[in-house]
Amino acid sequence: MKAKYLVLILVGLAFGACNKLDVAPLNIIKDQDIFTNETGVNSYLASIYGTMPIEDFIYRPERGFMNGDGERWQNFMQPGNLTGEMVGRYNVGDAAQGFGFWPYDKIRTINYMIVNFPKYAKAFTPDKYNQFLGEAYFCRAYFYFALVKRYGGVPIVRSLQSYPEQSIEDLSVPRNKEQEVYDFIASDLDSAISLMGDANIRARANKYVAAGYKSRAMLYAGTIAKYGATNYVDGDARQKGLAGIPADQATRYFQAAYDAAKLVEGHYSLYRKSDNKEQNYVDLFLDQSSPENMYVKDYSMSTGTAHSWDATMTCRYMTADGDAACYPTLDLVEKFTGPLPITNPDGTPKRFNDRSELKQGLEPRLLASIYFPGATLRGKEFDVQRGIYKKFNGTAAEELANNNTSSWDQPDNLVVSGDINQLYNGRRVMGLAGMYATAGNDNRTRTGLYVRKYINYKADQSTCGLYQSVQTWIDMRYAEVLLNRAEAAMELGTADKTADALNVINQLRDRAGAALATGNITIDTVRTERMKELAFEHHHWWDLRRWRIADKVLDNTRFYGIYPYWIENENKYIMLKQEEMGHRSFFFEKKWYYEPLPGGELGKNPNLYPNNPGY
Repeated sequence: MKAKYLVLILVGLAFGACNKLDVAPLNIIKDQDIFTNETGVNSYLASIYGTMPIEDFIYRPERGFMNGDGERWQNFMQPGNLTGEMVGRYNVGDAAQGFGFWPYDKIRTINYMIVNFPKYAKAFTPDKYNQFLGEAYFCRAYFYFALVKRYGGVPIVRSLQSYPEQSIEDLSVPRNKEQEVYDFIASDLDSAISLMGDANIRARANKYVAAGYKSRAMLYAGTIAKYGATNYVDGDARQKGLAGIPADQATRYFQAAYDAAKLVEGHYSLYRKSDNKEQNYVDLFLDQSSPENMYVKDYSMSTGTAHSWDATMTCRYMTADGDAACYPTLDLVEKFTGPLPITNPDGTPKRFNDRSELKQGLEPRLLASIYFPGATLRGKEFDVQRGIYKKFNGTAAEELANNNTSSWDQPDNLVVSGDINQLYNGRRVMGLAGMYATAGNDNRTRTGLYVRKYINYKADQSTCGLYQSVQTWIDMRYAEVLLNRAEAAMELGTADKTADALNVINQLRDRAGAALATGNITIDTVRTERMKELAFEHHHWWDLRRWRIADKVLDNTRFYGIYPYWIENENKYIMLKQEEMGHRSFFFEKKWYYEPLPGGELGKNPNLYPNNPGY
């Protein structure tokens, strides 16, 4: 029988991302009561937007989208911990194989609107009808992109599936090829672009938002085609096109990504409200009126959707509750700076009168993204200190070779402690902001650094507890679209495209307060700029995978921190580059470029086989 009634549980009203869609709840109602008026359609779209698979503050790569989950406060369990942007509690294998994401119930909700809403088109002006239908196409593309970047080919379901009208055999849809899924996403986004208007309604899509996401999806497809053609695990899924895209498709996808990114030009702009470039970049992530924000997710205390970013990105010394458990690496810092100037030409450590001197001359964007030793927050200093040397003679290399800093059994010349209250000759051995000498003690930095991006520096310390943060998550901002454009341009490789890539990169660098690029740039120039601009925004994990370099970057890799020490007899600080306190090795198996299809779904639908290579 046909579905005559639709039960709408307006979960979207419980999500801050849908704050512009607030309407009275509905019970069991007929289709014509929903699809013939703006209130009903907005309610329906709220139920879709509220379940979008946005990888936000509360997303965990091994657990999924944590809306409503009691452990969603654990903001530190995030993709940056898997890549070397940060170090924390993850091993790569904890998350690389996914969490069984299979949102076909949500896709059915969208398909229901795409199939049935046209029956009531006459109830709306053409522009309003097209906008609503275009949003449905956008949302469906968003869900399919979340699937394809994990699994490669998945079943494409355009129509409504109904049981018992259809047999189990009819409902057991096989996987489509990975290329077919990306083409389907492109088609849906093209429909969204052609149907929607340009009105910038908070937390909802318009035609240029759809174009921005098309630039992202097509860039993924292009790089998978180009680089996945040589670096992969073979198997039946590979041979059937379920995992992998033919290399000869790469240029087509790069052109589509470039064209989509260019379409956005002139409709959003980089955030430039302050002449102080460090403060400007800080405020970019907190100003809800930013012209750079394209698609966002909002949170609020009243709806129970608040997150815990402030409580878990900074040590409890500066917050009201929570634990910090992930910290930026010196490796990320050196993407901005090259080797930090902490060593003299003769190899001896450079002396500092104050920890904050380390920040002098660093790029404003870097300082706006990471709290360095000596920085301040809420009137308190990040007084990071690893220990006290009674005296320090010789080179940094000699000291690091002779001093096993992973052990509590230190030489007599060095005093360390895990107790912030321990003093040595009246001076704290370890700062109130850290650092701990063993990895078993979180809440104080393992690397000497803390995340600054998205931290609400205006919040009083008493309000920085669990589930008290309401900063907006920016799921897409114009800077990413520019980076998509630059990368696609470099991959296309013509002189005009390369010139455009240089122009785009310099727009970002100028806003960042960085030196402008000159001369010839390479694809690595663009990739590094992407890593710097989008740090901690959950892109790098997917970038390493789509570029097919994760197995090289994470090849028994260890990451580093910057460790301040006080030298007692000199009344000076030194900074040593040391392996982060967790001493964790990062590695990546090639089969992890794809996640395994969920076992439960394979059990229900044998037509999903073969599973991805290596599983």
